[in-house]
Amino acid sequence: MWNDQQRELRPLLDPDERLLWAGQPRQGFVIKASDAYTIPFSLLWGGFAIFWETSVIKSGAPFFFMLWGIPFVLAGLYFIFGRFVVDMKQRRRTLYGVTDRRVVIVSGLFNQSVKSLNLRTLADVSLDLRGDGSGTITFGPSDPRQWWMKTGVGIPARGQQAVPEFEMIQEARKVYDIIRTAQQQALLKA
Repeated sequence: MWNDQQRELRPLLDPDERLLWAGQPRQGFVIKASDAYTIPFSLLWGGFAIFWETSVIKSGAPFFFMLWGIPFVLAGLYFIFGRFVVDMKQRRRTLYGVTDRRVVIVSGLFNQSVKSLNLRTLADVSLDLRGDGSGTITFGPSDPRQWWMKTGVGIPARGQQAVPEFEMIQEARKVYDIIRTAQQQALLKA
């Protein structure tokens, strides 16, 4: 897998830039901490929307009322199931890299987005470590609203972006140490 990730990152690097680490977030179906709020909400929303739409259809209500409920049912189905599918696809298309100069995050569901963070100017780097050694490395000050954006329900305000991070990576402590060492060496070269 390292070779595949390295091959994908290579075109994004300068000719003399050295790739120190490459990885991806955990793959497959994942229940996140934010789902403790989102799952009950999605079941209530979706359940009520489906109940309402079924009641309208069975009662023979005007066609307008039948159409009115469809967007709510679709939103409920997205909240219940669809957001997990979208999350899996997004994580499958996400790639992380650490070079001797920067941190690189490649992501995007429909279009590829590349975020580069210069190691010399990177101020806040924090590690959230789990018992199995996996974890998340966050670059920059945490935004208390970030948990809402991670739910798949919260939509960032216009122009607002989530704090960059390496989310759900394996051997997070090792990657964190690679970043800190590379950061120190980059500062010495300055």
